[in-house]
Amino acid sequence: MRRSSTVSILSSTQTGHPPITVTQPHLPPLEEFLPYLEKIWNSKVLTNGGPFHKQFESALADYLGVPHVSLFTNATIALVTALQALRISGEVITTPYSFVATAHSLLWNGIKPVFVDIDPHTYNMDPQKIEAAITPNTTAIMPVHCYGRPCDTEAIQRIADDYNLKIIYDAAHAFGVQHHGQSVLNAGDMSILSFHATKVFNTFEGGAIICQDARTKQHIDHLKNFGFVNEVTVVAAGINGKMSEFNAALGLLQLKHMPAVLERRAQIDAIYRDRLGQVDGVEVPQWPAHDRLNWSYFPIRIKPHFGLSRDELYEELKRLGIAGRRYFYPLISEFPMYRGLPSAQMSMLPHATEASREVICLPQYPGLQDADVHRVCDSIEAAATQVKAMPLAA
Repeated sequence: MRRSSTVSILSSTQTGHPPITVTQPHLPPLEEFLPYLEKIWNSKVLTNGGPFHKQFESALADYLGVPHVSLFTNATIALVTALQALRISGEVITTPYSFVATAHSLLWNGIKPVFVDIDPHTYNMDPQKIEAAITPNTTAIMPVHCYGRPCDTEAIQRIADDYNLKIIYDAAHAFGVQHHGQSVLNAGDMSILSFHATKVFNTFEGGAIICQDARTKQHIDHLKNFGFVNEVTVVAAGINGKMSEFNAALGLLQLKHMPAVLERRAQIDAIYRDRLGQVDGVEVPQWPAHDRLNWSYFPIRIKPHFGLSRDELYEELKRLGIAGRRYFYPLISEFPMYRGLPSAQMSMLPHATEASREVICLPQYPGLQDADVHRVCDSIEAAATQVKAMPLAA
């Protein structure tokens, strides 16, 4: 039995409130950025590893607690290059519950993605499913630290060691995240960061590869600059993946603001958790106590007994000027270029499929005011109350 019509449970009239976006980039005060721009104008160095690029790589490695950073124009090019650097081929085991760039990077390298199901509580790849998917053609594992929550890196490393596989972490959500007191970016062979405008840390556009030794970094740096070693020597079929001086300068400035950014994100997370944790039919994320997170997203699950489906709630919030994001929906495995793969069948991905139909990420960014966070919570609570008060349809 379902409740009768839910289309007008929440008011669709103008509320008088400004719209609330699901995310918004943090930008430092413009006057703080102008001196950096003046230095770029004076030097006339715009790219090709200029002074801000070098400073940012060094500062970022120190901030994150990692040995080597190679900056990129974006995270997708970084993923593609990481696979090239490790000479990955054949099959790579990955998750369907991610942004499409994760799997697209494999296709760009002529690699076959093999999807495995997720843990229903962490949204990360289930290590037991990884081991069951290994074949003689498997060469690597590409997990994702979903919503910034660390994967079970110890279990994944044991599997990789047992089967002689490489590990490339898509760490787009995991800027600054620590696992058992250490940077989660040091797990595996490489980790890839995104500095896109929607991320916790942004450089307008940008990304990076984290690796563990100087020789590998040098190889990556050759690959991201067309394979050039010097002006007359090319050693690989590289690509143009370099970060500009503008992006690097912004990154340097953004690092100074990160403590305040993370503190504000944690405050928003706490309000959501306090307000929504007791709402019947809403599951809030349970973050691990032993990890330092970055509160990059606040995903809630809308269970059947909430009364509205996730999609119905999504539409009702939209009518109130509140943007949520069905992240990740559809699954990567449901897109045309992947759904023909044997591993893409829904029957093999029950937890990922269910999550993609129940999860909605709520607005979360440093500029979000407490009043707006409470407005989001009020709207969800009102939906739950009103739908339960409606008569059951026959």
